[in-house]
Amino acid sequence: MEGLVRCSANYVPLSPISFLERSAIVYGDRTSIIDGSVKYTWKQTLQRCLKLASSLNQLGFSYGDVVAALAPNTSAMYELHFGVPMAGAILCTLNIRHDSGMVSVLLRHSKAKVLFVDYQFLEVARGALDLLSSTKAKLPLLVLIPESYKPSSTVSGSNLSSNTLEYEGLLAMGNPEFEIRKPKDELDPISLNYTSGTTSSPKGVVYSHRGAYLNSLAAVLLNGMGPMPVYLWIVPMFHCNGWCLAWGVAAQGGTNVCLRNISAKGIFDSISLHKVTHLAGAPTVLNMIVNALPSECKPLPFKVEVMTGAAPPPPHVLFRMEELGFNVTHAYGLTETYGPGTVCAWKPEWDSLSPNERAKIKSRQGVYHLGIDEMDIKDPVTMKSVPPDAKTIGEVMFRGNTVMNGYLNNLEATEEAFKGGWFRTGDLGIKHPDGYIELKDRSKDIIISGGENISTIEVESVLFSHPSVLEAAVVGRPDEYWGETPCAFVKLKDGCSANVEEIIKFCRDHLPHYMCPRTVLFEDLPKTSTGKTQKFVLREKAKAMGSLNKKKNSKL
Repeated sequence: MEGLVRCSANYVPLSPISFLERSAIVYGDRTSIIDGSVKYTWKQTLQRCLKLASSLNQLGFSYGDVVAALAPNTSAMYELHFGVPMAGAILCTLNIRHDSGMVSVLLRHSKAKVLFVDYQFLEVARGALDLLSSTKAKLPLLVLIPESYKPSSTVSGSNLSSNTLEYEGLLAMGNPEFEIRKPKDELDPISLNYTSGTTSSPKGVVYSHRGAYLNSLAAVLLNGMGPMPVYLWIVPMFHCNGWCLAWGVAAQGGTNVCLRNISAKGIFDSISLHKVTHLAGAPTVLNMIVNALPSECKPLPFKVEVMTGAAPPPPHVLFRMEELGFNVTHAYGLTETYGPGTVCAWKPEWDSLSPNERAKIKSRQGVYHLGIDEMDIKDPVTMKSVPPDAKTIGEVMFRGNTVMNGYLNNLEATEEAFKGGWFRTGDLGIKHPDGYIELKDRSKDIIISGGENISTIEVESVLFSHPSVLEAAVVGRPDEYWGETPCAFVKLKDGCSANVEEIIKFCRDHLPHYMCPRTVLFEDLPKTSTGKTQKFVLREKAKAMGSLNKKKNSKL
């Protein structure tokens, strides 16, 4: 074909920055952000983000510099998702549960030039900078986000050093007519996300403008978001940029309702007050909602759409959410896939199934979304697809435009993750005859006992169905005879009681005996900020207990 050209008229690098520019035109006077008593419109949000970008530019930060942020879900954190890339910089959002030591490690690894820090985490940031100064690394400029973004006793006078600016003061320096620095190439980095801490050594996952644009639109579709949704921020914006909805809500001109501290009461109050249409959260958040006290609950104004992921939700939790008036959609993904990469796409013929059957189907991870090109479950050695027989286990693999660029400064890990031309998740699962996938475990979490593979997810699902159990996690405990045996860590509901024998008997009534826990411990479960149980911590505890069996005549 002749007479065709590629030029600025028909090709522009994709970037989610464009969503904000459009919303300021289409939804300019509509509310963009509600953060306590602070409210902004989309027109104001664009102006504030332009001033933020301009200020970063005036301070001498150049294209490709890393700007870090240590903040909860606030309007400032939301603005950083646009203002930083508008300046041509790369946003690195840090987990607010990190201590000073980890923050200093990540600042050094990312070579961040600026650190925006919420007043609540100022001491953590200062501790990190003290540690960083001892390494002779160049310290980033500190920008403090005060409470309600107004100077207060928390940040006044001697509390501010010469190398510290205040957020609103920084914005005041900026020019609202700043010319946005669009990406030179749509595969240029827009953000840097460190993995959530379910492994002991976080990796820096690099997202591109193109991937963020596509996954934001995919997230809007996954969440069933029409124009002007009201989205309640429960998923941390520092986790996969809020599953890319920091940008996605802007695409639809929605209202972002910020929630600094997550509680069942806060969730129900926000839904009632702001008429929330959508929210998302890990199964631990769903668990919090279904176990809320009667005094904390409020009737929903209408059916509220909920996206959940991070771990398979127990069927009974999904069933209870339905009863309360929530419609739950189950997604699955990783930091490396910009958050959700699959969705359990619902089919109308399933509506006639029993509640328990519906819940079982809804707890599957489903099929890949529109931003992913392919997903499969493969034998990790032969790379052959497993049969869709709902029993053969393989590794979940992805490829497509919403898979990371790679791990920052770690070519070996990047090449290992992409070996064979697919992104290898390390998650094990099965494929049902209808093509929907179901996770069985992380490859490192599967328990091998007497040669049998035990899915901890299946055991945990049974434990969750016990009427007294609030949370549960299962890991392998070393065993001289069986190799490993299941060890359950259980947290009971307030006011409920159960003993070890009762929990084990309950499992034996609902599972093959070889899958049942041989050890049960009652305690709080260690969690990441995104609600994932830190199984590596529990594995170390189980390992420290040593072998349960010393003899070779043990019986199941």
